[in-house]
Amino acid sequence: MLALEVIRSAAERMRPHLETTPLLPLGSGRWLKLELLQPTGSFKVRGFFAAALALPPERLSRGLLTVSAGNAAMACAYVAHRLGVPCRVLMFDTAPPLKVEGVQRWGGRPLQLPRQQVLDWLARRGWEAEPEAFIHPFADPVLEAGHGSAGLEIASQLPEVERVVVAVGGGGLVHGIGSAVKGLKPGVQVVGVQSDGYELWRPTFESGAPPAGLVPHTIADGTSAPYDATMHERLRESVDLWLTVPEPRLRAAIPELAALAKVVAEGAGALSFAALEQLAPGPPTVAVISGGNLDRELLGALLAD
Repeated sequence: MLALEVIRSAAERMRPHLETTPLLPLGSGRWLKLELLQPTGSFKVRGFFAAALALPPERLSRGLLTVSAGNAAMACAYVAHRLGVPCRVLMFDTAPPLKVEGVQRWGGRPLQLPRQQVLDWLARRGWEAEPEAFIHPFADPVLEAGHGSAGLEIASQLPEVERVVVAVGGGGLVHGIGSAVKGLKPGVQVVGVQSDGYELWRPTFESGAPPAGLVPHTIADGTSAPYDATMHERLRESVDLWLTVPEPRLRAAIPELAALAKVVAEGAGALSFAALEQLAPGPPTVAVISGGNLDRELLGALLAD
């Protein structure tokens, strides 16, 4: 797992640029970590600031490049904007318009391509032929250390924490948070959550290999990252329990969370909340609400169901 000193160093680099997000009590020993209150509406800015600020100045000046279903793209554009450098992002052509517009709002240049074409570019390390500094959206230890700063905050805000629940896509957030909380409190249980509309990691650990032909059928687009072998052992170390949320339950959880906590989360952001009903009550538990960039039409449809 990531060393605590690496995570603390990343947190210190980011300190001038980001605020600590609050814990919201739900009652019954449960809290929400509101990462959707970050400047771009998701946790991703933590890792992108950590990675960008670790670059040599000459390399940073060439600009930033990433690949994303949406939230990483917005974070990359925001960080580039704040640091005064250009940004390009390869995005799935199914990315929600809200997230494409978010990239453009911060001066980023989105290039939308079919999902398989983007994955092929990643697999052949296409960034090596590009001029910008590439920041991998999840499989980058420096980026993961930045995400781990959320774990440092959780342990500080709730010293009695015993369980942390995190939605998982590529795995950068859960590995970062898991490294931080376990480094500080080794007995903390880290729970990874996915939708049954894109269940990648639990079958992978059960069989030893990722499921073939997996295609996303979920509103949690932020968790639709491809399998990356470099993350396999990292997640084996950092995640203690895997849970799968049925897609109908996820759809119901978004308006439920809005009514209960006045928090409007996107699909990936609501996954941890939706999974709480599968966990026995008792241990002080934090569910990380990782993002809130929810398409307005989808929100309307979910509220109308």
